[in-house]
Amino acid sequence: MRIIGGKWTGSILWHLKDKPVRFNDLARQLSGASKKVIADRLKEMENNQLIARTVISTRPVAVSYEITDFGRTALEFLEKLKEWVENQID
Repeated sequence: MRIIGGKWTGSILWHLKDKPVRFNDLARQLSGASKKVIADRLKEMENNQLIARTVISTRPVAVSYEITDFGRTALEFLEKLKEWVENQID
């Protein structure tokens, strides 16, 4: 839980599940989080090897993030958690 339990971690993984996403696009999708919080969480997730960071260009700096194979295994747990919550609501 320490690795995937942080606020915004699940949401970030969910947004990266289909394709790499650039930082500003991710920030727009996570409108409730500040860019600093998103950057901090992305750094943690990269250190935990859930995501990979790729520099697209250096002028201006543009980066994209994509989920790693290890991060994909976390999606399985998040999906089960989602199903569990949905079953409790029904």
